[in-house]
Amino acid sequence: MQVILTPDILLAAYSQGLFPMAQSADNPEVHWYCPEMRGQLSIPAMHIPRRLRKTVRQMKIGGQHYDIRINTDFEGVMKACAIVTDSRSETWINAEILTAYCALHAKGYAHSIECWQDGKMVGGLYGIALGGAFFGESMFSTARDASKVTLVHLVARLSQAGYKILDTQFTNDHLEQFGVYELSHQNYIEKLTPILSLSCVFDFTDPTEQVLLTQYLASWQKSQ
Repeated sequence: MQVILTPDILLAAYSQGLFPMAQSADNPEVHWYCPEMRGQLSIPAMHIPRRLRKTVRQMKIGGQHYDIRINTDFEGVMKACAIVTDSRSETWINAEILTAYCALHAKGYAHSIECWQDGKMVGGLYGIALGGAFFGESMFSTARDASKVTLVHLVARLSQAGYKILDTQFTNDHLEQFGVYELSHQNYIEKLTPILSLSCVFDFTDPTEQVLLTQYLASWQKSQ
């Protein structure tokens, strides 16, 4: 029997280490996953490649300035993440997942970070914020490094707000460049449970993205 993905069910699942995925965009069935090994990124000390550090310091992609926006087109980010491309042969985002996560966004639990250039969204990511944990779901890019840029802005925001976990669910080759590591399910739950009671605010507006990033990189440099 198919479980309806209500906001309450999703939040309860994430608090226990579960998350849903579809087999494809056209498959209406949704399956629950709970990896034995869980991918994680360090919030205070995520590895940021040298060229990417230069990109975010200048806030330019391809020589043109970019703008970071928070939650201005959440559904658009999800739909972009669901597009099959040369680098992404399939998607796990179907219509039910899209609807469910947009409902979570409306309740203030799901968020998007978007990279805009010349009035067009060229990259972004989205995820779930619950207590002191952020669960990264997916990202997309139509301009070089745009999704990577949003990831750096994400960790800067999480650091400022006091988040303790940046969960990637799985590990992959793309995340290796950022120093992704794994926790066993047991260790992950032991780390997750106590921080769910934290009251971290994701969508703050002060300081500005540029100031936020500058402060984070200064702190990051000291951790290296």
